[in-house]
Amino acid sequence: MSHRVAILSSHFSSVSAVMASEKEAALAATPSDSPTIFDKIISKEIPSTVVYEDDKVLAFRDITPQGPIHILLIPKVKDGLTGLSKAEERHIDILGRLLYTAKLVAKQEGLDDGFRIVINDGPQGCQSVYHIHVHLIGGRQMNWPPG
Repeated sequence: MSHRVAILSSHFSSVSAVMASEKEAALAATPSDSPTIFDKIISKEIPSTVVYEDDKVLAFRDITPQGPIHILLIPKVKDGLTGLSKAEERHIDILGRLLYTAKLVAKQEGLDDGFRIVINDGPQGCQSVYHIHVHLIGGRQMNWPPG
């Protein structure tokens, strides 16, 4: 098992060490176009609790939630979009689709009083999986500034 997979596996198993292990996983992660854990979730090799799916986007519950509701939204086709900093003009449609889908899922989840959208990018942004993804977090009062 690779060092990165070991770190990801360990941070998924311990909620109490989420902050430290997320940072460790982000620092150990290597940006790449290689298949990620999200590709395995899309192909159903790894189970997830899907809350929304269409031909372009998959949304599922985060296994280390940072709020009563924490959902990840991912494009089904990565198309080189490993992170927001890698976005090109050709990605405008999928980026808009991810945000619009986040709004649909928030409504579906009853987040009428508000929610937070987060896109981590790069090591200092604490990105641990290099397949762009949107965090939809809600069901509690958010604080400012965030982490």
